Parts: sequence; C-alpha cells; structure tokens
Amino acid sequence: MNLTGKKILLTGADGFIGSHLAEALVRTGHNVRAFVFYNSFNSHGWLDRNPVDIQKSIEVFSGDIRDPYGVKQAMTGCEIVLHLAALVAIPYSYHSPDTYVDTNIKGTLNVLQAARELGVEKIVHTSTSEVYGTARYVPIDENHPLQGQSPYAATKIGADQLALAFYRSFGTPVAVIRPFNTYGPRQSARAVIPTVITQLVSGNKVVKLGSIHPTRDFNYVKDTVQGFIAAASCDQSVGEVINIGSNYEISIGDLVKTIAELMHTEARIESESQRLRPEKSEVERLWAENSKAKNLLGWTPSFGGLDGLKRGLLETIAWFSGADNIKNYRIDVYNL
Repeated sequence: MNLTGKKILLTGADGFIGSHLAEALVRTGHNVRAFVFYNSFNSHGWLDRNPVDIQKSIEVFSGDIRDPYGVKQAMTGCEIVLHLAALVAIPYSYHSPDTYVDTNIKGTLNVLQAARELGVEKIVHTSTSEVYGTARYVPIDENHPLQGQSPYAATKIGADQLALAFYRSFGTPVAVIRPFNTYGPRQSARAVIPTVITQLVSGNKVVKLGSIHPTRDFNYVKDTVQGFIAAASCDQSVGEVINIGSNYEISIGDLVKTIAELMHTEARIESESQRLRPEKSEVERLWAENSKAKNLLGWTPSFGGLDGLKRGLLETIAWFSGADNIKNYRIDVYNL
C-alpha cells in the first residue's frame, strides 16, 4: 500500500513513540491527524516538543481513546490508523488495573469498531514484547506462547486478540506489530534507560534500580518508527503479528555499565524494593527473533547489536543532557 495522499490517524501521538512517528510521517510528506489525550492545559504532550514546522503540519484532535464517539469522529475521513494509544507503565498497572482494561482493551475495541463502520483501509495495532512473558525459548518468534505476567501485559494480550478477532470475523484490515523495548529521546523515566541516564546526568554515582539480572532486547525509537511505517505500507502484513526488535539481548546490569562508560562516569547500582516487580511478575528474558519483519516488511534495525545499541544510547544521552530536556524530569522520585 502506498501511503502517499492517505490521511493517517495516529492515536497516542502525544506519547514517546507517537511523537517520533508523527514527526517522521510529516517529514516524508504524509497527512497526519494526531489523536491526543484531552486535558485542560491544552497540552499536546511530546508533540509540543517537535519543531514548530512539524507542529504546524499536524492536525490535532483532542479526545479520549475510551470514548467511542470521539474515536469515530477522529477517524472520520482517515484511510489509515496507527493505533498506539495505551497505558504502558507496568508498576502502575499493579494498583490501577481497571484503567488498563478501559484504555488498552476497550480503547482498542473503540478503534476497531469505528474502523469497521467507516471502512478504514488499514489499521496497525501496537502490541508489546511483554505479552510473551519470560522467554521459554530464544530468540522469541511470533509463535511463542503468550503469558500475562502483569495486568498491563494481560490487557495488551486482550487487545491483540481483539484486533486479530476483528480480522478473522469481519475482515478488518489489521496488522499487529510487537515492538520490543523501545528507547530514545522523550521517553518517560518510568523506563530503565531514562532512569539510568537522568540519575547520572544529575551527578549521582549511585543508580537506583529494581532487578538488574533480567535481559531485554532494546530497540531504538528510529527503528521502531520505521517498523510502523513498513507495516502500514505492506499489504501482506494484514492479519499478521510481527516482532520489531534488534535481535540482541543485554542484561540491565550490563546496560548500566555501558551507559556509564558512554557518559565517562562511574555508576554503582543500588536495588530498591519499591522498584522490584513481584517475583512471578518479573519478565526474566526478552530477545526478539526479527526475521519475519525482515522477510515480510523489508525492515531491518539500523541500530542492531551492541554497536547499534551504543549509537542509539549516545543519541539518547545527548538529548537527556540538554538543559531544556532534563528539566521535564523529576529525577529524585520513583516514576511508576
């Protein structure tokens, strides 16, 4: 599918990945309507940090993904939907799971229902590597069993299955992409890489974290964005689940050492109980098999392997080191 001339609705455009995706789409000449979470401050989230020319080229629709009427109104006139809107913080899902059901499952249902009624040409639904739980084998391909080890992961499994059910039941043209741990500029400090960088930027030598033995497959945001665009452009992605990952795993402990080396500083890790997941909820290992994305979408990570991780980390460190950027973060508190 050629996206040229298509009106694209981007839900969750005010978030970390969404704001980067919106910028990339505008820079390549696409017509973007950004669905952002309504608030009385008239804030458009991270979209407000995009260059002014990018902001002026985006049509903003403020609403709530939990509101079916608003979702349908936002989608009217759009041919393509990139659905990223979700609650994503795992610790917050432990004490407020109800909001995750409403946002992640019901919100996705609202998108699917509206798309079906309006005859949308393509939906790209966002999953997460967390739906796999701790790896039973590595690298993890798309046939790996699903296991909800947190309320967040359970709701994303539910949302994924709804998307695939609409494809199978009604022929709704849905593709599901499953990004592994995305990182980069603008990411919330609830995630491990911003947590480490912001503490080191502030001059701390002791980095407060949770578990450091689990491994993750980190995917730089520029690669994740290209995965979305590739999935939207590929006709063969309809009805498919596709991993977007770097095919490289690293432990959290080794990640901290790598970041400290790149920042030319020292870091001693201190584990805090409030940052630890419940034992059976901790996902011990994630490592993406990405051959399906390569073969089906023609997508390959530009920031793969240890060398690519270091290049992505350097760009991320440079952004967080900027005074205008770091001021947006509360470094001395634990972000749920």
